Amino acid sequence: MKHPFYIEKPIFFDPATGLAECEAPPLERRYSNMKNMYLDETARLRLEQTGNDVIYRFYELGVPEKESDLAYGTSIVYPGKVGNEYHMTNGHFHTILDTAEIYYCLAGYGMMMMENPEGDIQYKEMHPGEAVYVPGRYAHRSINLSNTETLITFYVFRGDAGHDYGSIKEKGFRKIVVEKEGRWTVEDNPRWQS
Repeated sequence: MKHPFYIEKPIFFDPATGLAECEAPPLERRYSNMKNMYLDETARLRLEQTGNDVIYRFYELGVPEKESDLAYGTSIVYPGKVGNEYHMTNGHFHTILDTAEIYYCLAGYGMMMMENPEGDIQYKEMHPGEAVYVPGRYAHRSINLSNTETLITFYVFRGDAGHDYGSIKEKGFRKIVVEKEGRWTVEDNPRWQS
């Protein structure tokens, strides 16, 4: 049985916008979907009540279930902040924890935040034309560091890897990325303090 998003014909997407021509609609995350993902829950709730705008969307362009296949798609993170934290994706581990993933930045300016269960933290800025390798065992999230540009990436990973969002929803990542004095900075996430 094939995954419902598996499509056996060429998929086209616009590298400038990340928008794809495919039968499956994009998956969206709005302020209402991001409860407790940002440190300033009051700011998130205020933004939710003023329009419930989309923070990010992604297209799964091919999600076969065999380990020999590759799943791929585009991720589109819109500019903005919740409090002083930049717009970001939920982030996830893969269900098959050793799965690596590649992200290729098509447009915008952002960061890939990564951490493994043992607490090693890596982060890498992303500019158009740059690829980021996310090693196996690392949770990862895309963060849009621009106040004006949309961050658009193309990603590829093992087809049967799955996604584990639950581990991140509980406490978030160990680090958060905030704007201070007009620049981004990485800080400890208070939720991880004992």
